[in-house]
Amino acid sequence: MSQELFVARHQALWIRLESRLEPTIAKAIDAPSVASALAVDTDFPHLYRQLCHHLALARTRLYSRQLIARLSRLVLRAHQRLYGSRSDLRRAIVLYLAAGFPVLVRHQWRLVGLSALLFYGPLLAMIVLVQLYPQSVYRLMEPEQVQAFEGMYTPRMEGRVDQDHEGQSDFLMFGYYIRNNTGIGFQTFAGGVLMGLGSVFFLVFNGLLIGTIAGYLIHIGYHLPFWGFVIGHSAMELNAIVLSGAAGLRLGVALIRPGRLSRIRALREQGRVAVQMLYGAALMFLSAAFIEAYWSSIDGLPLALKFAVGGLLWLLVIGYFGGVGRGRGA
Repeated sequence: MSQELFVARHQALWIRLESRLEPTIAKAIDAPSVASALAVDTDFPHLYRQLCHHLALARTRLYSRQLIARLSRLVLRAHQRLYGSRSDLRRAIVLYLAAGFPVLVRHQWRLVGLSALLFYGPLLAMIVLVQLYPQSVYRLMEPEQVQAFEGMYTPRMEGRVDQDHEGQSDFLMFGYYIRNNTGIGFQTFAGGVLMGLGSVFFLVFNGLLIGTIAGYLIHIGYHLPFWGFVIGHSAMELNAIVLSGAAGLRLGVALIRPGRLSRIRALREQGRVAVQMLYGAALMFLSAAFIEAYWSSIDGLPLALKFAVGGLLWLLVIGYFGGVGRGRGA
Protein backbone atom coordinates (compact mmCIF):
# COMPACT_ATOMS: atom_id res chain seq x y z
CA MET A 1 0.00 0.00 0.00
CA SER A 2 1.34 3.43 -0.91
CA GLN A 3 1.97 5.99 1.80
CA GLU A 4 -0.64 8.35 0.36
CA LEU A 5 -3.35 5.68 0.48
CA PHE A 6 -2.25 4.63 3.99
CA VAL A 7 -2.51 8.19 5.28
CA ALA A 8 -5.86 8.77 3.58
CA ARG A 9 -7.29 5.61 5.10
CA HIS A 10 -6.15 6.24 8.69
CA GLN A 11 -5.87 10.02 8.93
CA ALA A 12 -9.29 10.38 10.55
CA LEU A 13 -8.32 8.11 13.45
CA TRP A 14 -5.09 10.04 14.07
CA ILE A 15 -6.91 13.36 14.09
CA ARG A 16 -9.49 11.91 16.45
CA LEU A 17 -6.77 10.85 18.86
CA GLU A 18 -4.96 14.18 18.59
CA SER A 19 -8.16 16.05 19.45
CA ARG A 20 -8.64 13.93 22.58
CA LEU A 21 -5.06 14.45 23.67
CA GLU A 22 -5.17 18.23 23.25
CA PRO A 23 -6.48 19.16 26.75
CA THR A 24 -3.78 18.73 29.39
CA ILE A 25 -4.19 18.22 33.09
CA ALA A 26 -2.45 21.54 33.71
CA LYS A 27 -5.33 23.27 31.91
CA ALA A 28 -8.02 21.22 33.63
CA ILE A 29 -9.69 23.77 35.85
CA ASP A 30 -13.28 23.16 34.79
CA ALA A 31 -15.26 20.13 35.79
CA PRO A 32 -15.44 18.36 32.40
CA SER A 33 -11.66 18.62 31.85
CA VAL A 34 -10.82 17.42 35.33
CA ALA A 35 -13.16 14.48 35.02
CA SER A 36 -11.59 13.53 31.68
CA ALA A 37 -8.21 13.51 33.41
CA LEU A 38 -9.57 11.07 35.96
CA ALA A 39 -10.90 8.53 33.47
CA VAL A 40 -9.90 7.53 29.95
CA ASP A 41 -12.65 7.23 27.32
CA THR A 42 -13.94 3.70 27.05
CA ASP A 43 -12.80 3.30 23.43
CA PHE A 44 -9.42 4.97 23.96
CA PRO A 45 -7.46 1.70 24.58
CA HIS A 46 -8.81 0.28 21.31
CA LEU A 47 -7.77 3.39 19.38
CA TYR A 48 -4.35 3.28 21.03
CA ARG A 49 -3.80 -0.32 19.91
CA GLN A 50 -4.78 0.62 16.37
CA LEU A 51 -2.34 3.52 16.43
CA CYS A 52 0.49 1.23 17.57
CA HIS A 53 -0.33 -1.10 14.70
CA HIS A 54 -0.20 1.80 12.25
CA LEU A 55 3.23 2.83 13.54
CA ALA A 56 4.53 -0.71 13.17
CA LEU A 57 3.23 -0.86 9.58
CA ALA A 58 4.81 2.50 8.75
CA ARG A 59 8.18 1.34 10.00
CA THR A 60 7.96 -2.03 8.26
CA ARG A 61 6.98 -0.43 4.94
CA LEU A 62 9.70 2.22 5.23
CA TYR A 63 7.35 5.18 4.95
CA SER A 64 8.74 8.70 5.26
CA ARG A 65 10.56 9.88 8.38
CA GLN A 66 8.04 12.65 8.83
CA LEU A 67 5.11 10.22 9.00
CA ILE A 68 6.94 7.83 11.33
CA ALA A 69 7.92 10.75 13.59
CA ARG A 70 4.34 11.99 13.70
CA LEU A 71 2.98 8.57 14.61
CA SER A 72 5.75 8.02 17.18
CA ARG A 73 4.91 11.29 18.94
CA LEU A 74 1.22 10.45 18.90
CA VAL A 75 1.88 6.95 20.32
CA LEU A 76 4.01 8.45 23.09
CA ARG A 77 1.32 10.98 24.05
CA ALA A 78 -1.40 8.34 23.92
CA HIS A 79 0.71 6.00 26.06
CA GLN A 80 1.19 8.74 28.65
CA ARG A 81 -2.56 9.38 28.62
CA LEU A 82 -3.42 5.71 28.99
CA TYR A 83 -0.74 4.83 31.51
CA GLY A 84 -0.34 8.21 33.18
CA SER A 85 1.83 8.55 36.27
CA ARG A 86 0.35 8.57 39.73
CA SER A 87 1.44 12.15 40.19
CA ASP A 88 -0.76 13.17 37.25
CA LEU A 89 -3.71 11.34 38.78
CA ARG A 90 -3.13 12.97 42.15
CA ARG A 91 -2.91 16.36 40.50
CA ALA A 92 -6.13 15.73 38.60
CA ILE A 93 -7.91 14.75 41.83
CA VAL A 94 -6.61 17.86 43.60
CA LEU A 95 -7.76 20.07 40.72
CA TYR A 96 -11.15 18.39 40.72
CA LEU A 97 -11.65 18.93 44.45
CA ALA A 98 -10.11 22.41 44.48
CA ALA A 99 -12.11 23.75 41.54
CA GLY A 100 -13.97 21.33 39.30
CA PHE A 101 -16.40 19.82 41.78
CA PRO A 102 -17.67 22.97 43.56
CA VAL A 103 -17.75 24.92 40.28
CA LEU A 104 -19.82 22.16 38.66
CA VAL A 105 -22.27 22.12 41.58
CA ARG A 106 -22.74 25.89 41.28
CA HIS A 107 -23.22 25.61 37.51
CA GLN A 108 -25.98 23.09 38.17
CA TRP A 109 -27.54 25.15 40.96
CA ARG A 110 -31.09 24.86 39.62
CA LEU A 111 -31.07 21.07 39.67
CA VAL A 112 -29.16 21.00 42.96
CA GLY A 113 -31.74 23.35 44.47
CA LEU A 114 -34.64 21.24 43.16
CA SER A 115 -33.01 18.09 44.51
CA ALA A 116 -32.49 19.72 47.90
CA LEU A 117 -36.13 20.80 47.98
CA LEU A 118 -37.35 17.30 47.10
CA PHE A 119 -35.20 15.78 49.85
CA TYR A 120 -35.10 18.29 52.70
CA GLY A 121 -38.70 19.44 52.21
CA PRO A 122 -40.29 16.06 53.06
CA LEU A 123 -37.65 15.47 55.74
CA LEU A 124 -38.50 18.65 57.66
CA ALA A 125 -42.23 18.25 57.01
CA MET A 126 -42.24 14.77 58.56
CA ILE A 127 -40.31 15.95 61.64
CA VAL A 128 -43.10 18.49 62.27
CA LEU A 129 -45.93 16.14 61.30
CA VAL A 130 -44.83 13.40 63.69
CA GLN A 131 -44.84 15.88 66.57
CA LEU A 132 -48.48 16.68 65.79
CA TYR A 133 -49.59 13.16 64.84
CA PRO A 134 -47.22 10.60 66.42
CA GLN A 135 -49.13 7.63 64.98
CA SER A 136 -48.20 8.75 61.46
CA VAL A 137 -44.84 7.06 61.98
CA TYR A 138 -46.54 3.73 61.31
CA ARG A 139 -47.55 4.91 57.84
CA LEU A 140 -43.98 4.44 56.67
CA MET A 141 -42.51 2.00 59.18
CA GLU A 142 -43.45 -1.34 60.67
CA PRO A 143 -43.80 -1.57 64.48
CA GLU A 144 -40.72 -3.81 64.60
CA GLN A 145 -38.68 -1.15 62.83
CA VAL A 146 -39.89 1.53 65.22
CA GLN A 147 -38.91 -0.63 68.21
CA ALA A 148 -35.49 -1.25 66.68
CA PHE A 149 -34.82 2.48 66.41
CA GLU A 150 -36.04 3.02 69.98
CA GLY A 151 -33.52 0.45 71.19
CA MET A 152 -30.77 1.90 69.02
CA TYR A 153 -31.06 5.43 70.40
CA THR A 154 -32.28 4.85 73.96
CA PRO A 155 -30.77 7.46 76.34
CA ARG A 156 -29.34 4.66 78.46
CA MET A 157 -26.68 4.28 75.78
CA GLU A 158 -24.89 7.54 76.43
CA GLY A 159 -22.16 7.20 73.86
CA ARG A 160 -22.16 4.34 71.39
CA VAL A 161 -25.74 4.45 70.20
CA ASP A 162 -25.49 2.31 67.08
CA GLN A 163 -26.26 -1.22 68.28
CA ASP A 164 -25.25 -2.65 64.93
CA HIS A 165 -21.75 -1.46 65.77
CA GLU A 166 -21.47 -3.53 68.93
CA GLY A 167 -19.25 -6.56 68.51
CA GLN A 168 -18.02 -5.34 65.12
CA SER A 169 -14.71 -3.69 64.32
CA ASP A 170 -14.67 -0.10 63.13
CA PHE A 171 -13.26 -1.29 59.82
CA LEU A 172 -16.13 -3.73 59.25
CA MET A 173 -18.66 -1.03 60.07
CA PHE A 174 -16.82 1.34 57.73
CA GLY A 175 -17.40 -1.15 54.91
CA TYR A 176 -21.03 -1.60 55.92
CA TYR A 177 -21.67 2.14 55.88
CA ILE A 178 -19.99 2.51 52.49
CA ARG A 179 -22.25 -0.18 51.03
CA ASN A 180 -25.35 1.35 52.57
CA ASN A 181 -24.54 4.94 51.56
CA THR A 182 -23.45 4.15 48.02
CA GLY A 183 -26.56 1.99 47.56
CA ILE A 184 -28.80 4.96 48.35
CA GLY A 185 -26.73 7.25 46.14
CA PHE A 186 -26.73 4.86 43.19
CA GLN A 187 -30.49 4.31 43.37
CA THR A 188 -31.10 8.04 43.47
CA PHE A 189 -28.76 8.67 40.53
CA ALA A 190 -29.78 5.73 38.35
CA GLY A 191 -33.46 6.59 38.78
CA GLY A 192 -32.80 9.54 36.50
CA VAL A 193 -32.98 7.32 33.41
CA LEU A 194 -36.74 6.99 34.07
CA MET A 195 -37.28 10.52 32.80
CA GLY A 196 -36.05 11.74 36.18
CA LEU A 197 -39.03 10.20 38.01
CA GLY A 198 -36.89 7.58 39.74
CA SER A 199 -34.61 10.25 41.20
CA VAL A 200 -37.63 12.25 42.37
CA PHE A 201 -39.09 9.15 44.04
CA PHE A 202 -35.92 8.20 45.93
CA LEU A 203 -35.26 11.78 47.03
CA VAL A 204 -38.78 12.18 48.42
CA PHE A 205 -38.89 8.68 49.90
CA ASN A 206 -35.56 9.00 51.71
CA GLY A 207 -36.53 12.45 52.93
CA LEU A 208 -39.81 11.11 54.31
CA LEU A 209 -38.15 8.11 55.94
CA ILE A 210 -35.32 10.05 57.59
CA GLY A 211 -37.74 12.75 58.70
CA THR A 212 -40.08 10.16 60.19
CA ILE A 213 -37.28 8.52 62.17
CA ALA A 214 -35.93 11.84 63.41
CA GLY A 215 -39.40 13.15 64.26
CA TYR A 216 -40.37 10.07 66.22
CA LEU A 217 -37.15 9.99 68.25
CA ILE A 218 -37.61 13.67 69.07
CA HIS A 219 -41.21 13.02 70.10
CA ILE A 220 -40.30 10.26 72.58
CA GLY A 221 -37.42 12.26 74.04
CA TYR A 222 -34.52 10.38 72.44
CA HIS A 223 -33.33 13.41 70.49
CA LEU A 224 -29.99 13.91 72.24
CA PRO A 225 -28.60 10.40 71.56
CA PHE A 226 -29.98 10.55 68.03
CA TRP A 227 -28.55 13.95 67.08
CA GLY A 228 -25.33 13.18 68.93
CA PHE A 229 -24.81 10.19 66.65
CA VAL A 230 -25.92 11.58 63.29
CA ILE A 231 -24.68 15.17 63.50
CA GLY A 232 -21.08 14.24 62.71
CA HIS A 233 -21.64 12.55 59.37
CA SER A 234 -24.94 14.18 58.35
CA ALA A 235 -23.39 17.07 56.40
CA MET A 236 -21.54 14.68 54.09
CA GLU A 237 -24.17 11.96 53.82
CA LEU A 238 -27.33 14.03 53.39
CA ASN A 239 -25.80 16.44 50.89
CA ALA A 240 -24.29 13.55 48.94
CA ILE A 241 -27.84 12.20 48.53
CA VAL A 242 -28.90 15.63 47.25
CA LEU A 243 -26.05 15.73 44.72
CA SER A 244 -26.77 12.17 43.59
CA GLY A 245 -30.36 13.26 43.02
CA ALA A 246 -29.24 16.33 41.07
CA ALA A 247 -27.06 14.11 38.87
CA GLY A 248 -30.03 11.83 38.25
CA LEU A 249 -32.25 14.80 37.42
CA ARG A 250 -29.61 15.89 34.90
CA LEU A 251 -30.19 12.59 33.09
CA GLY A 252 -33.94 13.11 33.26
CA VAL A 253 -33.69 16.58 31.73
CA ALA A 254 -31.59 15.18 28.88
CA LEU A 255 -34.34 12.68 28.09
CA ILE A 256 -37.25 15.10 28.48
CA ARG A 257 -35.64 18.05 26.66
CA PRO A 258 -32.99 16.68 24.28
CA GLY A 259 -33.16 19.77 22.06
CA ARG A 260 -31.91 19.09 18.55
CA LEU A 261 -30.07 15.98 19.64
CA SER A 262 -31.47 12.50 19.75
CA ARG A 263 -32.36 11.30 23.23
CA ILE A 264 -29.50 8.80 23.18
CA ARG A 265 -27.01 11.49 22.16
CA ALA A 266 -28.39 13.96 24.71
CA LEU A 267 -28.21 11.30 27.43
CA ARG A 268 -24.62 10.58 26.50
CA GLU A 269 -23.64 14.25 26.55
CA GLN A 270 -25.44 15.12 29.78
CA GLY A 271 -24.40 11.82 31.31
CA ARG A 272 -20.80 13.03 31.32
CA VAL A 273 -21.80 16.04 33.42
CA ALA A 274 -23.92 13.87 35.73
CA VAL A 275 -21.11 11.37 36.29
CA GLN A 276 -18.69 14.21 37.08
CA MET A 277 -21.03 15.32 39.86
CA LEU A 278 -21.37 11.72 41.01
CA TYR A 279 -17.58 11.46 41.48
CA GLY A 280 -17.78 14.12 44.17
CA ALA A 281 -20.90 12.64 45.75
CA ALA A 282 -19.11 9.29 46.01
CA LEU A 283 -16.20 10.93 47.83
CA MET A 284 -18.70 12.55 50.21
CA PHE A 285 -20.36 9.18 50.87
CA LEU A 286 -16.92 7.72 51.56
CA SER A 287 -16.14 10.54 54.00
CA ALA A 288 -19.51 10.10 55.71
CA ALA A 289 -18.89 6.37 56.17
CA PHE A 290 -15.47 7.05 57.66
CA ILE A 291 -16.84 9.62 60.11
CA GLU A 292 -19.76 7.37 61.03
CA ALA A 293 -17.53 4.39 61.75
CA TYR A 294 -14.62 6.09 63.47
CA TRP A 295 -16.15 9.19 65.10
CA SER A 296 -19.95 9.14 65.41
CA SER A 297 -20.03 5.81 67.26
CA ILE A 298 -17.26 6.56 69.76
CA ASP A 299 -18.41 5.85 73.29
CA GLY A 300 -18.00 8.45 76.02
CA LEU A 301 -17.53 11.64 74.03
CA PRO A 302 -19.41 14.67 75.38
CA LEU A 303 -22.44 15.55 73.30
CA ALA A 304 -21.31 19.18 73.23
CA LEU A 305 -18.12 18.12 71.44
CA LYS A 306 -20.05 16.04 68.91
CA PHE A 307 -22.43 18.90 68.21
CA ALA A 308 -19.52 21.32 67.82
CA VAL A 309 -17.71 19.05 65.35
CA GLY A 310 -20.92 18.34 63.45
CA GLY A 311 -21.74 22.04 63.18
CA LEU A 312 -18.23 22.80 61.98
CA LEU A 313 -18.53 20.15 59.25
CA TRP A 314 -21.82 21.68 58.09
CA LEU A 315 -20.16 25.10 57.87
CA LEU A 316 -17.22 23.61 55.94
CA VAL A 317 -19.54 21.91 53.43
CA ILE A 318 -21.55 25.10 52.90
CA GLY A 319 -18.39 27.18 52.56
CA TYR A 320 -16.82 24.67 50.17
CA PHE A 321 -19.69 24.68 47.70
CA GLY A 322 -20.35 28.37 48.15
CA GLY A 323 -16.85 29.72 47.74
CA VAL A 324 -14.14 27.29 46.64
CA GLY A 325 -13.03 27.71 43.03
CA ARG A 326 -14.80 31.02 42.43
CA GLY A 327 -11.72 32.44 40.72
CA ARG A 328 -11.76 29.57 38.23
CA GLY A 329 -14.94 29.93 36.29
CA ALA A 330 -17.77 30.43 38.78
